[in-house]
Amino acid sequence: MNWDDIHDLERRVLKGGEELVLTDELRETLRVRAAEVALPAPATEQALQTEATARVLLEEIARRIREGSLRLGRALIQANKHQQAGNTQAARRLLEDVLDVEVVPLYRDQAQIRLETLDDDE
Repeated sequence: MNWDDIHDLERRVLKGGEELVLTDELRETLRVRAAEVALPAPATEQALQTEATARVLLEEIARRIREGSLRLGRALIQANKHQQAGNTQAARRLLEDVLDVEVVPLYRDQAQIRLETLDDDE
């Protein structure tokens, strides 16, 4: 998944102070990205009504991408360490913990796939 557009908007608008101008193209980008991070469509549509609420939507999309990526990355590194040490149960628990809290479907899928590879190795 390529979220460069969100990273760019986050850098320019949220960190750089550039004004968020709601064009049809930007609305569609935010709509698609919001769905990809499991934000409900009705809330997304409501947020796309004004620049102020669209900015909040952008913040939430960027937060879910950033936090989910960090959470999954840390869990995968630790799970690999546990697996290499022969502690598959500890590795499994880490991945299950990610699945308990993660909302971004891509990150959930990656954690699930890694969990299934642990099952295959047993």
